[in-house]
Amino acid sequence: MSHLAVVAPALPSHFRALQALGLELVKRGHQVTFIHQQDAVAWLDSPLIRFHAVGLRSHPAGSLAATLRCAANPGGPFGLLRLIADMARTTDMLCRELPPVLRTLHIDALICDQMEAAGGLVAEAAGLPFISVACALPVNRERGIPLPVMPMAYGADARSRQLYQGSARVYDWMMGRHRRVIAEQASTLGLAPRDGLHQCMSPLAQISQTVPGFEFPRAELPAHFHHVGPLRTGTEAEPPLPYEVADDRPLVFASLGTLQGQRYALFKRIARACRRLDVQLLLAHCNGLNTAQARALERHGTTWVTDFAPQRAALARADAVISHGGLNTVMDALAARTPILALPIAFDQAGVAARVCHAGVGLKAAPHFCRSGAMSGLLQRLLTESSFAPRLARLGAEVEAAGGTPAAADIVEQVMRTGRPVLAEGSR
Repeated sequence: MSHLAVVAPALPSHFRALQALGLELVKRGHQVTFIHQQDAVAWLDSPLIRFHAVGLRSHPAGSLAATLRCAANPGGPFGLLRLIADMARTTDMLCRELPPVLRTLHIDALICDQMEAAGGLVAEAAGLPFISVACALPVNRERGIPLPVMPMAYGADARSRQLYQGSARVYDWMMGRHRRVIAEQASTLGLAPRDGLHQCMSPLAQISQTVPGFEFPRAELPAHFHHVGPLRTGTEAEPPLPYEVADDRPLVFASLGTLQGQRYALFKRIARACRRLDVQLLLAHCNGLNTAQARALERHGTTWVTDFAPQRAALARADAVISHGGLNTVMDALAARTPILALPIAFDQAGVAARVCHAGVGLKAAPHFCRSGAMSGLLQRLLTESSFAPRLARLGAEVEAAGGTPAAADIVEQVMRTGRPVLAEGSR
C-alpha cells in the first residue's frame, strides 16, 4: 500500500474530480490524503479520504470564503489582480509547509493539480514521483494554440497566431506576482529556473479530463500526456432524477456551477428564455440563491428550482443544458450527448466555450449581454437543428472510451510501480 498526497486549488470542482480519483485508489488498497488550508476540507465528502490542514496562521479557518467570493465575481482587472495575489500567497504557503508534512505523513507520491504549482515544485525537490492532473483545461503551452483562459476561436492563420501570442503576453503580465512566487520558490528549493504553471508539471505522467476530439488541434503535447475523460465516481453513487418529467415537452437543465450560482439576474433571463419556448426547466443554483429568489424564479416559469440536482442524471434526461462552461459540466454533457449553451463567466470557461463551438456540440453567448429573447433563439437551435447530434455522438463515444477514473488510477499506479514515464498509447 502506498500513501499519496493530493495538492490542488481549494475549489470544489477540482476537489470533486480528484476525490473520485482518490476513492478509486483507496479501493485498490492505497491511502490518500488531501493537503491544504483548513477550510478546504468542506469540499471532501467521503470518510475514506483523509485531510491534513496546513497554513493555519497565514490561511486561518474562515479565510477561504473571501477568496471564493472574489473568484466568483472578480469585478474587473483589479479584482483579477487580487485573486492572482491570493493564488500567489497560497502557492507560497504550500511550498513552505508541504516539505515537512510530506515527511511526517510518509508520503510516497503526489497527485498534483496543474493549477497549483506548489505540488510539483515540492515533489521534485523532495525526489518524490508525482503525477500532474488537469481538472480544468490543460495549461500545457503550444505554438498556435490560445491559452485556456482565452475566448478566441481556433485559427491556423498568421493573424490568429499573432493574437494568441499577444494574449499570452498580457496573461503573463497579469500573472506576474504568481510567476515571481514560482520563480522564488524554485530557487529556494534548489530547482532549475521556472516561472509559470506550465513549467511545474510531471515528467512521468500528465492526465487530463478532456479528450482529443474536444481540444483544439494539438501537436506538441508530451508523450506522457493522457486524455482519460471525466474523473467521476461510479454511476451507482449517483442518485436518480427525483422529478416527473413530461415526455411531450423538452427538458432544459441549467446550472452555473458551485461558485457562480448566486447570479439571480442571469437565472431570471434563463427562466424567461425557457418560458418563451414552453420547455420544462430544471434549474440548480448550488446554494447560491435564497428562498425568495428561488420562489421568484418559479413564478418566472421555472418548472423546478433546487439547490443541487444529480447532474449526470439530469443531463441524461435533458434535451439541452445551459451552463457556465465549467469543464466538469461540459464533459458530463458530452457523455450524455446533450447539446450545450455555454455562458462563460470566469477562469477557463471562455476557453471551454470556444471548444464547445469548435467541436460543434453547442453554442455560446456572453452572459452579461445575452437577453432572454436572444437566449431563447440559441436554445431553439440546440433543440431543433440536426447538426449537433452526430458530433455529440462521436464525442460522447470518445469520452466513454477514454477510460475515466480507472484509467487515471492505472497511470498513477504505474508511475508508483516503475518510477518511469508512462507513455500514452499513441506515443509508445
